[in-house]
Amino acid sequence: MSGAALTYDDVLHAQGLIAGRVRRTPLSESAALSRLAGCQVFLKLENLQFTGSFKERGAAARLLGLSEADRARGVITASAGNHAQAVALHASRLGVVATVVMPEATPLVKARATEGYGARVLLHGAGYDAAADRAAELAAETGAVYVHPFDDREVMAGQGTIGLELLEQMPDFDALIVPVGGGGLIAGIATAVRPSRPDARIIGVESRTFPGMRRALESEAPRSLPPTALPGGKTIADGIAVRRVGQLTRQVVRARVDEIVLVDEEEIAEGILLLLERERTVAEGAGAVGLAALLHRDLGLADKRVVVVVSGGNIDVNLMARVIQRGLVKSGRLCRYWITASDVAGTLHGITGAVAAARANILTIEHDRAFSGLELGQTRVELVIETNGPDHVALVERALTDAGFEFGRD
Repeated sequence: MSGAALTYDDVLHAQGLIAGRVRRTPLSESAALSRLAGCQVFLKLENLQFTGSFKERGAAARLLGLSEADRARGVITASAGNHAQAVALHASRLGVVATVVMPEATPLVKARATEGYGARVLLHGAGYDAAADRAAELAAETGAVYVHPFDDREVMAGQGTIGLELLEQMPDFDALIVPVGGGGLIAGIATAVRPSRPDARIIGVESRTFPGMRRALESEAPRSLPPTALPGGKTIADGIAVRRVGQLTRQVVRARVDEIVLVDEEEIAEGILLLLERERTVAEGAGAVGLAALLHRDLGLADKRVVVVVSGGNIDVNLMARVIQRGLVKSGRLCRYWITASDVAGTLHGITGAVAAARANILTIEHDRAFSGLELGQTRVELVIETNGPDHVALVERALTDAGFEFGRD
């Protein structure tokens, strides 16, 4: 394909290519999330692909579209995670030699997973941009075919097959919320659904830390904004942490997407936790931004039928543990108290008795006489308590107050 704009026929062609090679993912209605959002919420679960991400669709379409001569040259790409694994898997299935350049800071588990799917992994540079530059250099030196993670018509067309599936599963949706990194996913989906649903709202979601597409659309320049124009901090939505969006994707998004909204880190973390707790669905940060936007932005979707694309589920287990802990704190289900009391026999018994009377669970307790700076005869007790939520917290605090204890809380 040329560099012309992506077409509906491109997506149809990709659907034929990848049929039977990627999973047809479920569209799941969520009663719990619908109550929270005030609309009918349906989750398109791309995290259930074999490698845990929608990226398989684009990678498979691109590789299956190669001629025998191009396959013999091998392929090379750059990625920090999901695209790398998708290319590695489908190249291996086709007998194509694949090289993946990953940033030096890539978690070892992701690099090994990519190698496990059959690719040769090279670590280079501090971030994706440096890795991508090196991959392009190697492609020029070796003659390997460069597989761009998003700014490629075949790749976009492959991602767009999600939209075709969605139209078969629920043709009468009112709005579609899609994560945005480089723009390949939303460009493909928008191209697939617009002919059938011209009035449906298509909303893209970016991390506030990496608003590359929104900035690019605000610019009148013909190219995407340079990396220096973006905040570019850290985000738990690393799958959409893209500094420079695609030229082809920008063109499609400008024409076919209604708006791009931004979400914050705490909102993304809450989305991850809600999907895990309410839906038993593991989502990475990028996969949870759609739900975060639906819950925290006024999108005007009350009582509408809204599809949220859960784009991937490849989250580091340590990050997931931190997200769960912070989510419990934010929701009031994990509380830390400092209590100043008289250092006499029975004080600890009184504190723990008050908490027990409120039917809360003490996870940790620390008793400090020496380092708190209190007067002699006083002591400081620190408690971490597990509760059922804000109403239960109020009961705990009333019990402590009724027992005569003064306290502070994080």
